[in-house]
Amino acid sequence: MKRAIPVLVLSVAGLIPVWRYAPSHDTGSSSTATEAAAPASTPSASSSGGTTSTVVSGSTIDTEKGPVQVEVTFDGDKIASVRMLQQPDHPQTTAAVPQLIEETLQAQSADIDTVSGATITSDGYKESLQAAIDARG
Repeated sequence: MKRAIPVLVLSVAGLIPVWRYAPSHDTGSSSTATEAAAPASTPSASSSGGTTSTVVSGSTIDTEKGPVQVEVTFDGDKIASVRMLQQPDHPQTTAAVPQLIEETLQAQSADIDTVSGATITSDGYKESLQAAIDARG
């Protein structure tokens, strides 16, 4: 009986991380992201010194981790910056966003690589980004 209590306590302590585990759902399937009812916003343009800057918000994409929405600033035909308006509150998302934005600025399109470990957020990001690019025209 003296051994039963420590064994029971240690068994429960060992199972706590298993109960708290939240899988990343990194299955490689792109069917996890579904587009929300909110369409991409209408572009707003401003000009200063001869260059036209246009800011467009992409669609809000509902993912298993939470909503994803980007805002893209175009400088003429070039993507000047990308800002996350909505993103899941998840450590992998927080780490992936700077990499997604950097790749977008280099590629100048939504044709970028998925960040390993943040597949769901990456897919939502790319879908919202493409909606903003399409809305710009």
